[in-house]
Amino acid sequence: MAAPTKLYIFCCLLMAALFAYSASVQLNDPDWYFWFPLYAIACVVNLVNWAISSKRINQVAEAALWLGMFLFIKVVAEDYVSGVSGFWSLDLRKRVIREKIGSGLVIISMVLQLMASLSTPEAPSQNRPNSVPRYVEYGMGILVGFSYGLPFVFFVVQKGELKF
Repeated sequence: MAAPTKLYIFCCLLMAALFAYSASVQLNDPDWYFWFPLYAIACVVNLVNWAISSKRINQVAEAALWLGMFLFIKVVAEDYVSGVSGFWSLDLRKRVIREKIGSGLVIISMVLQLMASLSTPEAPSQNRPNSVPRYVEYGMGILVGFSYGLPFVFFVVQKGELKF
């Protein structure tokens, strides 16, 4: 793996914190056995992949990616069958929307982590010698912005309340 930049490391730590919080609130869910491992694994991968890239960590990231895709499809199908909301809905009051967004965040994060770990060092430049590719770095930045921005807008600006 190429050397991580400060922005990439900061984004990984913020995503790890978000996934750790998400894992902690899953313990009172009826289907916690799906969601707790998903978020816990995503937390661990974001915590260690920028520091130690190995084949084992990549395998764990791939497992989280597959579990995230399975749960995303499960939630989208559940939403479609029950007709709770549309595919593009971001209404965080509904459980299926929160689960859809959460699994989507894990999928995107794992894809970016795998891309970062599989990348070879770019052609060295004066400003970025042997660093993570810019598209991965900026992708993590956008992911962090969306991950923290959406709940802020929903709960603080719109003062939304959860429905279960």
